[in-house]
Amino acid sequence: MKILHIISQAPDFTGSGKFIQEILKNAKLNGHENFLIAGMQSDFNIAPSIIAKENCISIQFDGKDIACAIPGMSDAMPYKSAIFSTLSTSEIEHYETVFENKILQALNLFKPDIIHTHHLWIATSIALKAAPNIPIVTTCHGTCLRQFYLCPHIGKRVTKSFKNIDRVMALSNFQKAQIVNIHSIDPKKIDVIPGGFNDKVFYFKKKEFKDKVEILYAGKLSGAKGVPWLLNSLLKIKDSPFRLHIAGDGSTNEKQLCLDLAKKLGDKALYHGPLSHEDLGKMMRKCHIFILPSFYEGFPLVLMEALACGCRIITTSLEGVKEVFGTIESDMIQMVDLPKLETIDMPYKKDIHYLETSLAKIIEHMIQTVISNQNHDFTTAHGFSTINNLIANYTWGKIFKRINTIYNHLDLIN
Repeated sequence: MKILHIISQAPDFTGSGKFIQEILKNAKLNGHENFLIAGMQSDFNIAPSIIAKENCISIQFDGKDIACAIPGMSDAMPYKSAIFSTLSTSEIEHYETVFENKILQALNLFKPDIIHTHHLWIATSIALKAAPNIPIVTTCHGTCLRQFYLCPHIGKRVTKSFKNIDRVMALSNFQKAQIVNIHSIDPKKIDVIPGGFNDKVFYFKKKEFKDKVEILYAGKLSGAKGVPWLLNSLLKIKDSPFRLHIAGDGSTNEKQLCLDLAKKLGDKALYHGPLSHEDLGKMMRKCHIFILPSFYEGFPLVLMEALACGCRIITTSLEGVKEVFGTIESDMIQMVDLPKLETIDMPYKKDIHYLETSLAKIIEHMIQTVISNQNHDFTTAHGFSTINNLIANYTWGKIFKRINTIYNHLDLIN
């Protein structure tokens, strides 16, 4: 079938950007014809391997189609971006007009059978208005729910249109409950389908151990992702035998804060910048521990990628994470409990010391676990069979079969 894909930000760099790349690839492998509408920085060029230029319409920011930088679904993005909550009414109205015109252009050129949008936010609301007779499915990545609270004036406008949506794909049951609560969408229309990982890129290879435990953080360099918390925790155990690898990017101010903290660790912290999926897979196969100290996530797919590469995991016990890992008994996974947060993605200042001390103790314990198991073989780890079975269900091949079922259902009602 002919599928029009819509994302309001760059189809790269972020979780949703990588997600849509895999959707495009797997849809093509399953015989579908793709067309993409995406927001892009003025200097960004989408790779032909993702989609042919003639099958893509870009909405360019930074003074091209829209004057401001791309408003990110997260307020801290790994590239120059604006913030939805700071946009004026006229800027939002212009944003809506440009997206509507581009969607109408794509509808006329491509004549899709179905539409797959990303994020329950402005672009999806516009698509519902522009194509009332074409079935639409939306993947909720979680950040759009966060924006609803940060921008209630926009949230009230878009939520009215979501009653007409045909299907929604949530990343977890917890997220499904949030969608029902926030947007009053019929729960029967919501399928829980997480993202997948590329098992050709993320796979296990026995790790070497020399004189240091290699630790990896990969993601945005921001406070909401918990990077300053992680760095301050490592400063408390600076004498332990570890080396931290940091992969990712962020907005100028938050990124600089993180890099300044990393400098305090001296040669025990290496910054690699943003990595391709292939390079991230190579890094994960070298590292012993992967840490995700985030204060807000849907379900972070990077945890599955790290597990597939044989990394031990330290992560915050967010609802989506507990849903997947909560019943698994394994020395490969350690979850960090969070106190009540002050905002949707930041803790109270009074709890910072407790958080840093708790994380430092857990990291130190995991470092000693790695040292005690220098000949660690992923296949002999406690709980391996459970973890291996879990990982097998999250390959993109398995996940896309479930998405394809939704596509076929939508095509039947077209």
